[in-house]
Amino acid sequence: MTIQTTDNQIIITLPASIDLEGVQRLINYLLYKEATKESKAKQEDVDQLAREVNKQWWEENKQRFLPE
Repeated sequence: MTIQTTDNQIIITLPASIDLEGVQRLINYLLYKEATKESKAKQEDVDQLAREVNKQWWEENKQRFLPE
């Protein structure tokens, strides 16, 4: 593994034998951090929104999962 830095980038080179699923999880996390770096949202607000979305989704889709 090598890590290089330039003026505005970090370049990471990994061996081809590395676990791709783990790399994808790391990339997803880094994308999340980049997307939310300027967010002013509090974690409790994010959690509440997630609960509301999940509740709405369940109400719209529960018939697909529960026997009649």
